[in-house]
Amino acid sequence: MSVLILFNLNDAKNIFTASTRSALVNKTSQPLINAFNQITGNETEKKTTLDQALRQVLEEQIVEKKALVDDFLSLIYLSIDGVTEGICSATTPFLLLGDVLDCLPLYQCDKVFSFVEENVSTWKSNSFYTAGKNYLLRMCNDLLRRLSKSQNTVFCGRIQLFLARLFPLSEKSGLNLQSQFNLNNITVFNKNEQESTLGQKPTEEEDGMEVEEGEMGDEEPSAPAPCSIPIDYNLYRKFWTLQDYFRNPVQCYEKFSWMTFLKYSDETLAVFRSFKLDDMQASKRKLEELRTAGGDHVYFAKFLTSEKLMDLQLSDSNFRRHILLQYLILFQYLKGQVKFKSSSCILNDDQCSWMEETTKVVYQLLREIAPDGDKFATMVEHVLNTEENWNSWKNEGCPSFVKERPVDDKPKRPMRKRQAPEDFLGKGPDRKVFMGNDELTRLWNLNHNNMAACQSVSREFMPTLEEFFEKAIEQADPANMVEDEYKVVRNSNYGWRALRLLSRRSPHFFQPTNQQIKSLADYLESMVIKLAKELPKDLPSEEIKTGEEDYEDNGDTLLKESNDSLSMQTKLVSNQQMDDIAVKLGSQWKTLAGQLEIKAAEIREIETDSKDVDMQAKLLLVAWQDREGTQATVESLVPALNAAGFPKIADILNET
Repeated sequence: MSVLILFNLNDAKNIFTASTRSALVNKTSQPLINAFNQITGNETEKKTTLDQALRQVLEEQIVEKKALVDDFLSLIYLSIDGVTEGICSATTPFLLLGDVLDCLPLYQCDKVFSFVEENVSTWKSNSFYTAGKNYLLRMCNDLLRRLSKSQNTVFCGRIQLFLARLFPLSEKSGLNLQSQFNLNNITVFNKNEQESTLGQKPTEEEDGMEVEEGEMGDEEPSAPAPCSIPIDYNLYRKFWTLQDYFRNPVQCYEKFSWMTFLKYSDETLAVFRSFKLDDMQASKRKLEELRTAGGDHVYFAKFLTSEKLMDLQLSDSNFRRHILLQYLILFQYLKGQVKFKSSSCILNDDQCSWMEETTKVVYQLLREIAPDGDKFATMVEHVLNTEENWNSWKNEGCPSFVKERPVDDKPKRPMRKRQAPEDFLGKGPDRKVFMGNDELTRLWNLNHNNMAACQSVSREFMPTLEEFFEKAIEQADPANMVEDEYKVVRNSNYGWRALRLLSRRSPHFFQPTNQQIKSLADYLESMVIKLAKELPKDLPSEEIKTGEEDYEDNGDTLLKESNDSLSMQTKLVSNQQMDDIAVKLGSQWKTLAGQLEIKAAEIREIETDSKDVDMQAKLLLVAWQDREGTQATVESLVPALNAAGFPKIADILNET
């Protein structure tokens, strides 16, 4: 008989609330985990109850205790740990964040949002992204509605950057696929000529007044140069009317609107060409003053449209750059291929020609604006060219940048049963271990006991000082009358090996000396003289040679014994031997290829390179020699020839 265990919501909530307070004090989520395991009931019910307890404690912090922002963040950290431990719903951290931001003033929201930015990797993890992306988007949009785009510009930009980091590029909610414009961005100016005060000097209060839309700065600009075009109300109205076309470029496709835009633009650009800016020295001086005051540039979040500022604005470099840049952005949209443009949005040849000429004029005006006019114009051109790539991407339907793996349409092979160790390790004393590729397999199977092979005497390659410097000591003796140019110490390869040997076997190498050494050869000669005094005197004498036949390009014979003392087992296969073997193999070279473990792809390549069977046999031996390197010896080739059925050729190698 089963016993039905009822879940008591009130008791569970009280336990979770007390555990949350304890967890906040101790800065650990362990009390919550213990309480969750202690309470009996359905997992979903316990998670929901813990979510309510967390929000209740947050309410107490905000309303009753009026805790600090750090206390709110500590509670949110606890909820994140709860989601990780599986005792809390994945949406709880986002609900708590939303509650905190809704209840705090804007100056405290900045610190909370810094916490959101720092944990962007957490929000993008599998545990949180699916459940919380819509909450984060709604939270950011609510913040943007509360912020002023002119006074809180940096905060608004941080929110936009966070959303760009959180969501992928292909997220539809941030792409503006239908190319819609912000038609609410209306520039308000005086449209009544009778009320116009253009030409009057602004009062001291009006000139220094700060408004929400932006500020012109505290410095009185220098007097502008005379302009051939009068700065009157007619120009003022035309100038600010252009903002409506920048706000809604679609108007330019209408005939009457285009004629109006064309006329007003020609007059405005003519004013820019004739109304000169502040001189270069004044611009540099104001820039230095701004940097001294703690800022690098003047920022306009929104234009000031006062008539009394018109002549001052025309001489301001930052203001002029804003207007000219608007022209370039507008022209790019009008000429660009936008997927959602209607069929009527087509420019004729005259319009295209006018825009091309005007674009050149705008770039020229940008280059004339100090400071760094050329640099600014070049950067603007680069950014607009890059924007064309984004337009093309949107026109193609915003395909994902993540390349998917190609789907294999071939029928899948049946899964093999997992191999037993003996299947790939082999059986018996002659087993062969396969290491993944031919070269690793060959190296691994050179010896079945790799540790014993490493400890073999044959792997001792370092000669003794007596053996290595024997000839150098003989040549250093004045009685032998060996000229300097023929001494082995003059050979660079010999010198390099000598230094390595001295560092391992001679204490003289590390002894300090006041003697100045001009060259490596001089140093080695001094070391040879010291060694000659210390080494045994009964070194075997040997006929002095010039060294030309002993020390060739690579100098390998310096560390080996004479060729007469080398055994057949350590001899490399010479070119003459390979030629003789190739002639005798002829068309049967493929039989030997199997014994030399030459891959099928290499065999096909050999057949492609030459049609002559003797040359193909020679290429086979060359490929084997390139692969084996110093291991391409007579000793390793003879067994392969015998196994392939060519014992007579093997006997020839043994005799030579």
